[in-house]
Amino acid sequence: MNVAVITVGDELLSGETENTNASWLGRRLTERGVTVHRTEVVADEIGEIAAETRRLADRYEAVVVTGGLGPTHDDVTMDGVAAAFDREVVEHPEAVAWFEERDGYHSSDLAEGTTFLPEDARLLPNETGVAPGAVVENVYVLPGVPSEMKAMFDAIESEFEGERTHVEVVHSEKPESALVDVLTDVQEQFDVTVGSYPGDGVRIRIGSPDPATAEAAAAWLRERV
Repeated sequence: MNVAVITVGDELLSGETENTNASWLGRRLTERGVTVHRTEVVADEIGEIAAETRRLADRYEAVVVTGGLGPTHDDVTMDGVAAAFDREVVEHPEAVAWFEERDGYHSSDLAEGTTFLPEDARLLPNETGVAPGAVVENVYVLPGVPSEMKAMFDAIESEFEGERTHVEVVHSEKPESALVDVLTDVQEQFDVTVGSYPGDGVRIRIGSPDPATAEAAAAWLRERV
């Protein structure tokens, strides 16, 4: 399964807020065997959200959008996603019913627009917050508050599935430039993917759908680095 992630927020672009949602979603989707091809950060502008959502929805099997849900003036993600598919944002009967049935809430007490979603969207209830999420065609719209986003993703994670990769990690004290030949060799010897990440030494990531292959490649590499 091929997926893209869009995180929405001026505060992400300015660096005022660290984009932890993108890294968390990347890890969780990868753990499920999903390939995340692209992560984009978009401003709180309806046109920008609409254009990026439409472009990625046409290109990938699913798009996960997070951030910009709620009643404030800059929470325009639902409007942007609706515009991407030429839909109106309307009061959603299931959202109204969900709040009516939830202890401590009544639709008349909510900020205007809280129960409004793109036409014909599938409601994603927010069990740990207020603003609901939605699914519009192949686009999943989640809150930006990390705890709310995580809880909502947990409820739908079974809809994201792919070929899972077994990963082995090898560490080397050699500089990355000294590992070029041996990293080429391990890929020729074994059917694995290889990534190298310099930092405190070099961390080498070996991946394969077959655990035995990944383990054999890692053992072979450890003897040479």
